[in-house]
Amino acid sequence: MLYMKKTLLATSVLIIAVLIFIISTRQKSIDFTTQVKPIINRNCITCHGGVRQKGGFSLLFREEALAKTKSGKLAIIPGDPDHSEMIRRITLKDPEDRMPYKHNPLSKEEIEILTKWIKEGAPWGEHWAYVPVKEVPVPQPKSFFGLISKKSDWPENEVDNFIEQKFGEQKLKPSPRADKQTLLRRVSLDITGLTPGAGISKKFLEDNSEHAYADLVDSLLASPHYGEKWTSMWLDLARYADTKGYERDDSRSIWKYRDWLIRSFNEDKPYDQFLTEQIAGDLIPDATDEQYIATAFHRNTMTNDEGGTDNEEFRTAAVLDRVNTTWQAILGTTFACVQCHSHPYDPFKHDDYYKFMAFFNDTRDEDTEADYPLLRSYTDSMEHQVSAVVNWLKQNVSAGKSKEINTFLKTWQPSYNSLTCDSFINSELSDTKWLALRDHAQCRLKNVDLQNKNQLIFRYQAYVPGGIWKIHTDSPSGNVIATIALPKIKDDWVITQTKIKENKGIHDLYFTYSNPNLKKPEDNGVIFDWFYFTQDLPGKDKPGYGEIKKKYEELYSSIVPTTPVMMDNPPDMHRVSNVFERGNWLVKGDKVTPDVPESLNPFPSNAPHNRMGLAMWIVSKQNPLTARTMVNRVWEQLFGTGLAETLEDLGSQGTLPTHPELLDWLSYQFMYEDNWSVKKLIRRIVMSATYQQDSKITPSLLSKDPFNKYYARGSRVRLSAEQVRDQALCISGEFCDSMYGPSVYPWQPKGIWLSPWNGKDWEQSKGNQQYRRALYTYWKRSAAYPSMITFDGISREVCTARRIRTNTPLQALATLNDSAYIDMARHFAHRMQAASGGDLQKQIKDGYQWATFHAIDEKSLLALLKLYNAALDEFKNDKDKTCEILGGMSSDAKPETAALTVVANAILNLDEVLTKN
Repeated sequence: MLYMKKTLLATSVLIIAVLIFIISTRQKSIDFTTQVKPIINRNCITCHGGVRQKGGFSLLFREEALAKTKSGKLAIIPGDPDHSEMIRRITLKDPEDRMPYKHNPLSKEEIEILTKWIKEGAPWGEHWAYVPVKEVPVPQPKSFFGLISKKSDWPENEVDNFIEQKFGEQKLKPSPRADKQTLLRRVSLDITGLTPGAGISKKFLEDNSEHAYADLVDSLLASPHYGEKWTSMWLDLARYADTKGYERDDSRSIWKYRDWLIRSFNEDKPYDQFLTEQIAGDLIPDATDEQYIATAFHRNTMTNDEGGTDNEEFRTAAVLDRVNTTWQAILGTTFACVQCHSHPYDPFKHDDYYKFMAFFNDTRDEDTEADYPLLRSYTDSMEHQVSAVVNWLKQNVSAGKSKEINTFLKTWQPSYNSLTCDSFINSELSDTKWLALRDHAQCRLKNVDLQNKNQLIFRYQAYVPGGIWKIHTDSPSGNVIATIALPKIKDDWVITQTKIKENKGIHDLYFTYSNPNLKKPEDNGVIFDWFYFTQDLPGKDKPGYGEIKKKYEELYSSIVPTTPVMMDNPPDMHRVSNVFERGNWLVKGDKVTPDVPESLNPFPSNAPHNRMGLAMWIVSKQNPLTARTMVNRVWEQLFGTGLAETLEDLGSQGTLPTHPELLDWLSYQFMYEDNWSVKKLIRRIVMSATYQQDSKITPSLLSKDPFNKYYARGSRVRLSAEQVRDQALCISGEFCDSMYGPSVYPWQPKGIWLSPWNGKDWEQSKGNQQYRRALYTYWKRSAAYPSMITFDGISREVCTARRIRTNTPLQALATLNDSAYIDMARHFAHRMQAASGGDLQKQIKDGYQWATFHAIDEKSLLALLKLYNAALDEFKNDKDKTCEILGGMSSDAKPETAALTVVANAILNLDEVLTKN
């Protein structure tokens, strides 16, 4: 028996020894993505990629790399490095023939990797980000060369298992859990963007149960301010602004899209639905107003109102921007360079860009001054009238006609914009915005569908009485289908209608205009905005027709608030898409139809080839990029850096994820287990032990992981531009928590806005509206709110996937000297005085506690008392300075209040306050 035991033990030891030997000596195959591709990208691709293919050799795609070069030789022969021209050229001694040409030779290690790779068959391999997300097993702690499982008490959930696995590889240990005060402030800033209120703070700090932190997280996720915080993140991606950009940078009313985002985040709209509505909400059957407003995501593109610009050029620029934004914001990929050539690093070909562009190229917007198409938002009573008209038509005419009229009442579409006219004689596009006709004028409107049309509704202004406008078909002397007298208009734009003769098919229309009352040849008699060719409202023989028609005409003529939205052209207005040769929109190449790159997941077989089909492709669980991109972005919002640092580029030139398995595991959970719930994703991460660690750094952690890439401590991150302002408002007690509505104008010095042509100025909001959170601040692209730009806010002219944090003296100058922050410090001082009576030390202690959520230490208290006394001595002897810092003479203009304001300003500028610890 003893002999058998000894034999069994010896056998076990032998087996383990053999396994250890095999594991330690086994040679791994060369990995293309992590070993070969970096060498190619670093040394070869600039000459042998999508842009240039010197010698007829390209390393962008495998089929190109294995093809014959111009010399007729094969650069890569799988399995035969000795006869592969590439290996011969990188090993030559003569610098004139050796590759890379006129650069340092490859290292011995790099040559060995490429040689071995070719010997193994030159397998191409896929980049990690372009492989569909699959379920990843959660790692478990192991010991004894990974052969024996062991138990760890540190993980709170699966996130920690992945993090802990890296600890073992990097010889790191986790930091202790942060104290309750730190966690309270940290998670509140991360989930709501604000410091926590007194009620929620008291409840958490006094609750010593095991579920106290979970209850806190759930309360914050349920807060309406949650939606505001995450909307703030999304606005950078959506390039949201309250102006149109370019030289005039005139106002644009698109704030309802911002409010749609807030509501969507608060109701935890599934991310796949959230994206679908933004990309193609207008194409959803019986789309609601909210679904139309969602499409303003792609109407945040800039519009050039400057006179003399080419509207088609800037319409095209807007379409290209939609392509680039979709890829960068939603798919985390640098697709923009494919506009000019095949991607030099990733598997996207030049014509892929234009096939993708075709999804957006058939939309109704045409760089109009009014930003058409617009969703018209009626009052509640007017909405009832719209419903009455639409329902009457549905019951008495047809569902199709009802839908057509509803679309026209809500959008004035599909109309022909007058700026599409051409062939001008004694006429022009006035300021390149509207068709203007003079005496004896003539112009053309191309390709108008007149099939079964007997009515024209149009929007115009007439300056002089006596004008006669005629519409001819096919030539200036062609058949006249309408003769319209245009009387002088007293007010602004007017919408009216006229009968036209019925025709068949599509025709070019020629407009002629005469007016003997125009005395000067250059005087305009009339300008037009748009033309809507339709039928007279049907159903004349039905009861109530007269009342319905009257309501219909009143509704489409009414002036109501509007929001730019997306709409596609009807078939008769279809716009053809072409490849742009070398990216030049003026040089059209082959025609293309909507499609997606072959290198990613296939286009859904049951999907239409329009924006709805595109949305289905993007939110498909087979799409490798959508979930990864959002998960990576959420991680960045919580930790300061994404698992893959380059949020804007998950491609082969981006930074590899520090924890690729964790990124994929979270992405899989996000899609399959959480059903695209962003709240569940955030909750899972903030409930992890990783997130709850203390952020104190030790010399050991600093030397092993200076940038905290392996998360062995909590992250320290400076607050965002919006959070710096919002936190100061909360601490001062002046925070206005009203939500939604038009943007507001907090304090801003004169001279920031120098608005050419439109002459608009910043008019400060009254009352507590100026103290609303930064999310609601009016955002002018050419002059964004200065203090937010100082803290790395962006102009939002284009999509920005990642703000780069800077550290400049201007930031300290802003929070110390900006009048808005002085005003907040003043209110903060009043709050300290009101809450703490005349006890100076208690005032400072309370103020510090409100700002940092920690009790002040003796050293800091003495420093602030010293600052107070020095300021008090100065203010006692200078009444003017006292009045200046307190905003003028009043009953509160006392040296003590002024000195406390200086202390309040110092507290607001503490590193502990401006940083999330």
